[in-house]
Amino acid sequence: MHSPDPQIGQDARPVIRQLDETAINRIAAGEVVERPASAVKELVENAIDAGARRIEIDYADGGKTLIRVRDDGCGMSSDDLPLALSRHATSKIDGTDLLDIRSFGFRGEALPSLGAVGRLTITSRVEGAEGASIAVSGGRQSGVKPAALNGGTVVELRDLFYATPARLKFLRTDRAEVQSITDVVKRLAMAEPLVGFTLRDVSDGGEGRVTFRVAPENGDLFSALHGRLTAVLGKDFTENALAIDAEREGLRLTGFAALPTYSRGAAVAQFFFVNGRPVRDKLLIGALRAAYFDFLSRDRYPAVCLFIDCDPHLVDVNVHPAKSEVRFRAPGVARGLVVSGLRHALAGAGHRSSSTVSQQTLGALRPEGQEARVYQMDRPGPRTVQSSYEWQAPRDPIETPGFAEMSAPSARVEPDPEPHDEALPLGAARAQLHENYILAQTATGLVIVDAHAAHERLVYEKLKAQMAQNGVASQALLIPEVVDMSAQDCAALLEIADDLATLGLGIEPFGGTAIAVRETPALLGRVDAKAMVLDILDELSDLGSSQSVQAKVEAVLSRVACHGSVRTGRRMRAEEMNALLREMEATPHSGQCNHGRPTYVELKMTDIERLFGRT
Repeated sequence: MHSPDPQIGQDARPVIRQLDETAINRIAAGEVVERPASAVKELVENAIDAGARRIEIDYADGGKTLIRVRDDGCGMSSDDLPLALSRHATSKIDGTDLLDIRSFGFRGEALPSLGAVGRLTITSRVEGAEGASIAVSGGRQSGVKPAALNGGTVVELRDLFYATPARLKFLRTDRAEVQSITDVVKRLAMAEPLVGFTLRDVSDGGEGRVTFRVAPENGDLFSALHGRLTAVLGKDFTENALAIDAEREGLRLTGFAALPTYSRGAAVAQFFFVNGRPVRDKLLIGALRAAYFDFLSRDRYPAVCLFIDCDPHLVDVNVHPAKSEVRFRAPGVARGLVVSGLRHALAGAGHRSSSTVSQQTLGALRPEGQEARVYQMDRPGPRTVQSSYEWQAPRDPIETPGFAEMSAPSARVEPDPEPHDEALPLGAARAQLHENYILAQTATGLVIVDAHAAHERLVYEKLKAQMAQNGVASQALLIPEVVDMSAQDCAALLEIADDLATLGLGIEPFGGTAIAVRETPALLGRVDAKAMVLDILDELSDLGSSQSVQAKVEAVLSRVACHGSVRTGRRMRAEEMNALLREMEATPHSGQCNHGRPTYVELKMTDIERLFGRT
């Protein structure tokens, strides 16, 4: 508990004082510059705002002793340099409309804040003029001096927080700070695919070691973004991501979202940008969870890179000191756009599954500790294969001993399918293994299907469609359960009362700050209504939305689908297996089961031949 100041007595009172400029800048630096990565973010954003097409970032000792940002932007004149170090001096807004912000920076706080806590030197040159340099150390500014520079701007920050030693104690290890700097640069690189970035560690002096580099991309929006995401997030992400392009009431959503089967164990691959600005926004994270919650278990997280672009007046970016959060004028529209845009794209993917599943399968099949031998063999053509089959075909099955004389394995081979079936995406069933796995032959390889998981997803999708058409039946409580809560929670819950009613949960105000639960979803049987309401409130507080009731209802549908699907151990006829394959091709989301696991694995002929050393 805070104790009163012993120096303040009955005869003394606090005196209001005007802080000096140095103290003001150091306070501002505490809000804007939390760590070296924050300084890198501010300086790189300034370079992007200056129209730079190539940006180089050097750092030493995790950014604690040196941060240098060099760009080829428009530069600053010798007259502008002193102004750049003044608080609230900026070229990006004129102050008449604080909502019409079309740049990264706009407050004019970054450079003076950095100069107040470190040793800052700015060297710049505009086209047609001589270069100039200015320095500031711990808030003490030097005069402008001539300097040699081809063009653009070089900002060098040394000894960050030397003027505020207490802040140094809160910095993490050099390795952790480097990781944070790299994360900041990668996010900005994703936001600006037309700009090239180079990140270099110069801790050991000299030219240093390049730790991250991407060249400027060319082409239209999606091709440039696709190339940049491949360079930053890896080829696996872009190969298994769906292009997103949706629009609603002045907001446009673009980017890429990965398939549910390409999920992560933590929320490390979720990137959001609003008008090009990287943000971490609770509303958008909640919308992302709502879009994927039907396809992933709670311990898996989707991978996305999404951009929302709109008129600057529809979003307020000035609600956080580091500008990492935004506030939409119509948050419901933004949330609905993300949910509907992602679900539409996922539905359009049909039965598609992540290619990484096949790669993991191949990795499990390869023997460990030895290289596969390569045999030089020519791949036989179709005619050669057909003639080989005819030559090897037995003349009289009775006189030909073979596998039938052996003990019967847990597999059945089906007659040759129709030729056109192999041209279909999931091919034609050729065998059933261990009374569960369907082996299908395609035109380019083979597919192994988990029949139980696949049929479970098909039944689940049918049950969901029926529920959407007929609604969720509710059961009236004999005695309504009254739940007391705060006025704020009560108002938030009543705002979504209509949405809860469609899911079978009926609530209404009960005087004061209490609500009465009169109906619950019949599918759930006996439920703890109070616990359910509190769970909904927790989700509303944490994410701005709640899928608690819907998740419980759909969990019941999932269990029903599990019991109503093909059970492991059942022998399926060829027509049954092929019917299952055709239904998978026609059903959205059939590439993963209800828990986000793949329902099939596809192996190409080139992959199979590589396993046997034939390539």
